[in-house]
Amino acid sequence: MTANIFLLSTPVTLERLSWIEECLKFFFIQLYPETLIHQPKGERPVFTFLVTGDALYSLDDPETQQIWTIILSLSTVQIICDRQELDLRGISAGHLKMKFPDQVITTNSLGPDGQPSFWNDVVALARQTKPPLPGTVGWLQIDSPYMYRSAWYGLQYLSAALADRLAIDLYAYLDGIHIGHTGQAPTDAENIGAGIEGLNERAARHGLQCQVFACNRHATTRGYSTWDDGHGVVISTCAIKPVKIRDLNVMIDRFRQNHIILSAAAGSLQFRKGGSPSFDRAEKSSTAPPVTILITKSPYSTETVFGAVSFAVACAHAGILTRVIFMEDGVYSLTGTHRAPATFSPYNVQDVINAVAGSENLHFFAFSPSFQKRGISKNKSLNAVLELGNPGLGKILFYPPGNVQAEHQRVLVF
Repeated sequence: MTANIFLLSTPVTLERLSWIEECLKFFFIQLYPETLIHQPKGERPVFTFLVTGDALYSLDDPETQQIWTIILSLSTVQIICDRQELDLRGISAGHLKMKFPDQVITTNSLGPDGQPSFWNDVVALARQTKPPLPGTVGWLQIDSPYMYRSAWYGLQYLSAALADRLAIDLYAYLDGIHIGHTGQAPTDAENIGAGIEGLNERAARHGLQCQVFACNRHATTRGYSTWDDGHGVVISTCAIKPVKIRDLNVMIDRFRQNHIILSAAAGSLQFRKGGSPSFDRAEKSSTAPPVTILITKSPYSTETVFGAVSFAVACAHAGILTRVIFMEDGVYSLTGTHRAPATFSPYNVQDVINAVAGSENLHFFAFSPSFQKRGISKNKSLNAVLELGNPGLGKILFYPPGNVQAEHQRVLVF
């Protein structure tokens, strides 16, 4: 398995690629300075960016292309592009490919059907055990199908995993729960519901586990009629058979396991053995991979910020060290004093942060460069949210936290 992988399918802005660049510089200078001088011998710290969807535009955009050039000047970084999506969008990535022919990969591996697929490459990097040993991969879906292509990406990823004899998990959260609605009948797109049913059938034929969990709170909010059978099993006539609508804690329990979980924008970062401890730690000893949630959206216009904080609280409650970092437009959650009308539900996001601050295994941070870029500052009353710069972000991402015995951490972008 490659030590560090990051899947990018959503737009990669200049701001986002800039902090990625700074974090990579921190990583190599602090942990692998020898790679900046000569080719490493033996163990190679490799970063692989798996780029598909709208993220591919950043490879040809003049502004972001300059930063990719800096990133690729680090010889142990590579980009694997989705050839099918490049062709669909008419993107060449030719400039970067010409300068870094061995690091920018624009062809994909062949699958069992003899056809090349980007998702074969993703699965090969996400697999943690060598064939034929069993293993599992997971996908977190937070956006609705059809409006967003990420649901289709998730099915392609899980399909490639089944072909590689891996068990699969699919987690539906926020609008992602719509992937399991009955009666889907699109006329101009692949049927996501039928795709999930197909995955479930294939897994059963090969004796592999296929688990699809949907958050019951978000299902109820969106009108999915449910009832409890008296034994803790939630049943719905609105969901296809493979989908199990359950309490969020049931889904989060799967995050206590060690498999790789990806989403539309997510990473798996390997901890270096013997690395220096980070400046934070879990309250109790844990073997669960830490979860770092990057909140990049502004509050209120969508449910994303509240959903991300709720997800973080559930992870921390399950004993998983969870760090929440407000960055990019996410810092608008922390600026000024938010006042919601008495009739407003839920409370404003700052009240929510204050209410859960201090919870065991839950740490809040704010990325200072995002404030500086927008000419704003953090509300000083939010004492539980610690500001950090690029070095602090680098420590969270790459230094193993104290009291945690895990080989990697999960990074999820909301």
